[in-house]
Amino acid sequence: MKKQFLGLLLLLCSAYATSLAQSTPAILPGFTAYAAPAEEGVNISQRRGVVKWNDANTTVHFYCHISNPGSLKVILNAKADAAATVNIAVNGENKNVEVPVGSEFSDREVLKTKIKKAGFYDIAVSGVKKSGDVFADINSIKLEGSATKNIQFNPKPWRRSASVHLNYTPPAGKEVEWFYGEIKVPEGEDKVGTYFMSCGFHRGYFGMQVNSPTERRIIFSVWDAGGEPETRDNVKYEDQVRLLAKGDSVVASGFGGEGTGGHSHWLYNWKAGNTYKFLMHSVPEGSHTTYTAYFFVPEHNEWKLIASFRAPKDGKYMGHLYSFLENFSFENGNLHRKGFFGNHWIKTPQGEWYPLNTAKFTNDATARANDRLDYGGGADGAWFYLWTSGFIPANAQRGDMFEHTPNTTPPVINLPKF
Repeated sequence: MKKQFLGLLLLLCSAYATSLAQSTPAILPGFTAYAAPAEEGVNISQRRGVVKWNDANTTVHFYCHISNPGSLKVILNAKADAAATVNIAVNGENKNVEVPVGSEFSDREVLKTKIKKAGFYDIAVSGVKKSGDVFADINSIKLEGSATKNIQFNPKPWRRSASVHLNYTPPAGKEVEWFYGEIKVPEGEDKVGTYFMSCGFHRGYFGMQVNSPTERRIIFSVWDAGGEPETRDNVKYEDQVRLLAKGDSVVASGFGGEGTGGHSHWLYNWKAGNTYKFLMHSVPEGSHTTYTAYFFVPEHNEWKLIASFRAPKDGKYMGHLYSFLENFSFENGNLHRKGFFGNHWIKTPQGEWYPLNTAKFTNDATARANDRLDYGGGADGAWFYLWTSGFIPANAQRGDMFEHTPNTTPPVINLPKF
């Protein structure tokens, strides 16, 4: 009898623990939200969440991934300066709710819904009417119910999506004097705040960027020695990368904030749908190496010098070859972006060309922390591809190997004479 009682007690405790686990609320902070069609008429503050929301055409979105179908209750934690109503929509259901008026954030239960399948869900908050300055200042969206078990969402104010990489391995024993690659960005995938990097190596990176609706750049940078993370003024002279040359209209300077080093960029209105060519050159000289980047300008049918930097405490050819796709803007870290990377080759100091037909997929700390689950890559014909964001399921995992149709014809390079 005692054993039966003990077994019943353990069963009840287990059921109670399971119930607690299932009903643990998930709190999606206001600072993780995104605004659409753009972050205008609202501000997403890292400290205060959703504030200054006064535009009825702007919708605020919170995203999560639900892996355990079940019941879900949505609670709005917000305040307004005067009577206001917002609409909250999720899982095909929506409901209007009056926002608490006052100086303190308060909860308002909005709706209950039944999640029938696992996947990403968008909790969309839109303005209905207001009598004051704002529709709502939103501190958080609280979710309760069995569907919150093992729920995933980004709990941090870092609203960029995960960065994804292709890592290439040259043939064993071959030194890399030249590194060639191409990029093609599909139409519509060239979102503002995206860097498509073709030719990366152990000291730098070279690719193209979308900086604003009206500005695009070709960017080449080389890191200093010494490991200073933020401020170049802290880097010793003997550890600093030095600019040796730059192309016409190229801007060159130092940089900090992501390590430090020498930066160069050329304003160039590259277009989605076109293929662009990149070429890196390395020349070791004692304990230094000179790195030079060239970009092929299709309108002129010629290679353009971007810049040449001399890197201290190096003295070797290029290693750790890679490409990457990065979303560097916070405001639109919810928007999908994709790029194709292909026809990568290396050339040795002996003049031998070798294709890079295989690549290892990796990602950054955002992905490794499971803050974002929407990323991937693969091979498609003669191209590799990388994508990030959009809140769709990942199609690749860290360490996956990709192989595309073999490159067969080395590039023909006719560089300008100086």
